[in-house]
Amino acid sequence: MMGHIDGSIFDRLRRTPDEIALFDVRSSLTWTEAGNLVLRAANLLVSRQFGPEQRVAIFAENSVESVISYAAAVLAGVSAIPVNFHLTPDEAAYLLRDGGATMIWAGPETADAAVAAAGQVGGVDVLSWRTPALREHSWEDCLREYPGEAPSLSRAPQPLLLYTSGTTGFPKGVRRPFRMPTTIEAYLAEIRQQPAAEFGTHLVVAPLYHTGPHSAIDLFLSGHQLVILARFDGEKTLETIAKHKIESSIMVPTHFVRLLNLPADVRASYDVSSMRRISHTGSTCPVAVKTAMIDWFGPILYESYGATEVGPTATITSAEWLLRPGSVGRAKPPFEALILDDDDQPVPVGAPGRLYFRDGTGRGLEYYNDPEKSRAAHLEPGVFTLGEIAYADDEGYLYICDRFTDMVVSGGVNIYPAECERILLEHPAVADAAVFGVPDPEMVERLVGVAIVDDTAVSGDELVMYCRNKIAHYKVPRKIEIVEALPRNLMGKINKRNLRDSYVAARGRGICGRASPLR
Repeated sequence: MMGHIDGSIFDRLRRTPDEIALFDVRSSLTWTEAGNLVLRAANLLVSRQFGPEQRVAIFAENSVESVISYAAAVLAGVSAIPVNFHLTPDEAAYLLRDGGATMIWAGPETADAAVAAAGQVGGVDVLSWRTPALREHSWEDCLREYPGEAPSLSRAPQPLLLYTSGTTGFPKGVRRPFRMPTTIEAYLAEIRQQPAAEFGTHLVVAPLYHTGPHSAIDLFLSGHQLVILARFDGEKTLETIAKHKIESSIMVPTHFVRLLNLPADVRASYDVSSMRRISHTGSTCPVAVKTAMIDWFGPILYESYGATEVGPTATITSAEWLLRPGSVGRAKPPFEALILDDDDQPVPVGAPGRLYFRDGTGRGLEYYNDPEKSRAAHLEPGVFTLGEIAYADDEGYLYICDRFTDMVVSGGVNIYPAECERILLEHPAVADAAVFGVPDPEMVERLVGVAIVDDTAVSGDELVMYCRNKIAHYKVPRKIEIVEALPRNLMGKINKRNLRDSYVAARGRGICGRASPLR
């Protein structure tokens, strides 16, 4: 074992080896146990001699093993691809192929899909934990062959390759973080500066394949105890906070809605006074929801507005927000907010316009393996948009009004309807189709689908199942309406905003012709 690094996993291994480092619903590991697994997994990766564009994909629900896997990739200096555990084998295979994965590590819930995806790509080794039926792919057995010693931390760390839904119907990769220190040792020192690092036990409730929740890996590497829930459950979250004296977490507004929807006596039965910071991101939080959360937990909510592609571009504290309800904050360095009209000219204070950000580093948005999409995302070099309409007050606080791109944010997850539309249009009976978002009290937005069919025997339910067999369920509307026409402009493009407004106005009476109500 190498000498300790203050405020890191190595420091905890030296000082508190028998204290619990990781909890999930199935197990708990001490710092000695967790550290031993992390170092063995890191040495396994080092032994594979990954090239600069070769990666390990991690395809699993939240668990102690998934945390260990991501942490091992950091210590090995290997880039990881977080794979959404909802994806089908076909979708996962696309990420493996595009991202250059040569290994995939999976949990018991995703092991079969991982094997199938790797088989499609070829040349990808599969390891899975807690999966006796796939003994030949045993993660646990493989780790025993490698030493529990720290690899050299003088090598360069590698960024994650995260995938976002694509405007063209295919996911796009984004490297995060954008600027890495020159050594892993320097990276371990840098991550101790993140805001939640000053607090104690951290609760993981959102999927680790998202950017924000993934910061829990850095907290673990900084010597913080993690409690990990595989999936969000409102009462279980409160119970966990009370039991483990949780001090920090990252959530999305949908989590807030589900917590607030619990019966009053259930909410009152759990002590949440240990909480000192809840960061939230993913989508704009409704004013009533955020007000109720601050009333309940106190002024400990910290909002970040941004995207996987660029990270947080604006932030706001609870104290600031209470003075400016509805704001997503002010632009944070190196970003400057620009609100422009349709002629790309600045609008007056208080007037809505298209929200752009100027990146002071000059980087802007950069998509992996897609320079054309990277160029298209910019108004000019370093000036980009996340596709939303906003206004600013006289102090520069931003308020989101609407979206001018097709992206839907449902439950904190970014969804580009083009993915589902592409699948719908592959159905032999579908002549035309559109998928778009409408307001939803719990999810903030939900997907709605409409289709024109050549065969009247084809139902909307059949189209839903057709799509769900090809892409992850969360990308597919729960119901798809059969309609007679879709409004297109002179250029042949569907105006999604008009379609959404027509749907909301109709409120279940059907749109664009004949349709059964979508409830």
